[in-house]
Amino acid sequence: MEPILLHILGCGSAKPTTHHLPSAQILEMRGKYFMIDCGEGVQTTMQKMGLRMLKIGHIFITHMHGDHVFGLPGLISTMGLLGRTAQLHIHAPQEMEDFLNCILKMFCEGMEYEVLFHAIDTKQHCIIYEDRSVEVWSLPLHHRVPCAGFLFKEKQALPHIRREMIDAFNIPISQINNIKAGASWTTEDGTFIPHERLTFPAEPARSYAYCSDTRYTPRLAEMIQGVDLLYHEATFPHEMLTQAQKTMHSTSIEAAMMAKSAGAAKLLIGHYSARIKNESSLLEGAKSVFPNTILAQEGVKIRI
Repeated sequence: MEPILLHILGCGSAKPTTHHLPSAQILEMRGKYFMIDCGEGVQTTMQKMGLRMLKIGHIFITHMHGDHVFGLPGLISTMGLLGRTAQLHIHAPQEMEDFLNCILKMFCEGMEYEVLFHAIDTKQHCIIYEDRSVEVWSLPLHHRVPCAGFLFKEKQALPHIRREMIDAFNIPISQINNIKAGASWTTEDGTFIPHERLTFPAEPARSYAYCSDTRYTPRLAEMIQGVDLLYHEATFPHEMLTQAQKTMHSTSIEAAMMAKSAGAAKLLIGHYSARIKNESSLLEGAKSVFPNTILAQEGVKIRI
């Protein structure tokens, strides 16, 4: 099975620190690069990680706070310098459009590629992107400004045909796709061979959910049930719950509660407050509720 890889470019929050960069990730899925948020420093980190900027086809922005968007002007400009000609699609709340137009007018005139903006309704849970192998769903989040998370879902592959059945029943190559799609087969002597006997299931489709920034929102669990990897912000330890509620962020224990409610296979926490000097307390708190929790760190690659 082709791997799905998550590359962590930044996992800090609004205030700059010497040990973390602002939010940004690359999801490498079915031969495509999907960027999720675009904080400062993404270009340098991508180069260090050996990730090609020109492979990014779609950028998904959660909300209009600087630690999630200030990397965009430089990235868009550099893509032009690198000779990009393919369209770049940016999916973000409507509030993003004026900012994007300003970037394009001030820094990107004369580029040989087109930047297309797609507004997200942050109050709706719906498909916002789809191709032959991937769906991306919006996830309504609750923050101080309009904000949406994203659910990336691999489409279920068709079943595999059993090679021995092709030989045993002289099935022509031209019929293989029909059988994968659900057809059965009848031999020349009239023997009926059901689809289920001719095939075996493909590997289960995989999924990744990105939930940041948001206060703890229980109903979100219904939208991401069974997700393979959940990234949920854990800005504060649980002893700072009052601060988390005031700023509409989550604690690490709340992130773990979300993973447990959603039946996630694994939880990845990040968006650490600059006040937190050692993330081990965040990890310990999350693991007390959801043991299969890991910390986000810049430069790390996670296989889904």
